[in-house]
Amino acid sequence: MNTLIAIIGLGVLCLLFEIFNLRKAIVPITIIGLLAVLGLTISEFNSTQSYYNNMIIVSKFSTVFSSLFIVLTIFLVALGHNFYENHQSKISDFIAIKVFLLAGAVAMVSFGNLAMFFLGIEVLSISLYILAASDRMNLKSNEAGMKYFLMGSFASGIILFGICLIYGAMGSFDVTEISELSQSAELPIWFPIGIVLLTIGMLFKVAAVPFHFWAPDVYEGSPALTTALMSTLAKVVAMATLYKLLYVMNADISEAFKTIVVVISMASMTVGNIMALRQTNVKRMLAFSGVSHAGFMLMTLLSLSTSAGSLLYYASAYSLSGIAAFSVILYVCKNRDNEDIVNFHGLGKTNPLLAAILTAALLSMAGIPIFAGFFAKLVLFNQTIQAGYLALVIVAVVNSIISVGYYFKLILAMYTKEPNEERKGTPVIIYAVAVIAIILNIALGLFPSFVLDLLG
Repeated sequence: MNTLIAIIGLGVLCLLFEIFNLRKAIVPITIIGLLAVLGLTISEFNSTQSYYNNMIIVSKFSTVFSSLFIVLTIFLVALGHNFYENHQSKISDFIAIKVFLLAGAVAMVSFGNLAMFFLGIEVLSISLYILAASDRMNLKSNEAGMKYFLMGSFASGIILFGICLIYGAMGSFDVTEISELSQSAELPIWFPIGIVLLTIGMLFKVAAVPFHFWAPDVYEGSPALTTALMSTLAKVVAMATLYKLLYVMNADISEAFKTIVVVISMASMTVGNIMALRQTNVKRMLAFSGVSHAGFMLMTLLSLSTSAGSLLYYASAYSLSGIAAFSVILYVCKNRDNEDIVNFHGLGKTNPLLAAILTAALLSMAGIPIFAGFFAKLVLFNQTIQAGYLALVIVAVVNSIISVGYYFKLILAMYTKEPNEERKGTPVIIYAVAVIAIILNIALGLFPSFVLDLLG
């Protein structure tokens, strides 16, 4: 609860800095503030408390995921320093929206009441709609904002309908009461239908097949920093929330439901990877890559009681490599009309460090050893085999091999093609974010138990 209040206070402070014309201080003060909030969050790690009649419940799950979201937001705010240098008058708005978005994300993993969950998802979604359409002079950005708004509204409507049915069946929004009532012998039919609708709505947010069709266009059209936010922070928030929803409401997931999860997981991996092979735009390629990673993360729903640690580990590995990759994309594609692979030609010669970081990030996503991405997949596969879904693991392994194809397409462009232009000096902040993110990723790969044991 303290975390949520501190984040909202920080967002208001960003807006006050604009009033007092202290624009240069907004980014550094926000980063310092978020580091303080991170410390505050970690200090609550071992306490389990509920606030406001169970509206918010602070638990180990909410604390560790909130900490991950805060770390990702620190990276995204730091990258904003250079990204918004041509829009100095708007920097406070953009940074404040990211901070308020973080408040929505924390509410989504800390809810103890379905009303609070819906409030969190709306705060997160509305912030994303604004950021997607924030480049007002760009037709693609307007289109992305509109598409995201329409799809997001449909998803929110489905979620709200699901919440209504659960309330109708249980007579309560409180997840603890719902969990207790769900163990009774006679459950109204509305309860499982409500759970299914909630799941469908969250699969829209995660961009899993067949609810993924908005992702490539929205990722391509949005400003690059917003795409970075969507593919890392927004995706892991939605996945963690879906996991928590099914876990805390004690939705006794039937075999039929698990079979559907297996099919969606397989479809997301396969469609995501095959479509990514055909892309020449890097943002579209990473959008389809994100669809396939959503498929991998859905595997955690098959063993709800034991897989919280592996979901945290996979989400951390995926989002850190995503931040590192987008740091390089922001640098390479600045002042460009597109993010085509052509722009990356010869990056290995003109800027070896950034090329090496992007290579490392892509190898982590592909699941190559020493990087956290490999060990995250290993843990996930091991758990899924123990849960009795060997066929799903075989499909996942095949898809990991397919993904190497399109990641290497970008790596080869950096190292085998001739540079098509001279590159100007790189801002220090780009180096800082990219290097720290990839070092954290490798550290997680070398010491997996540090994360896995947090929710063990």
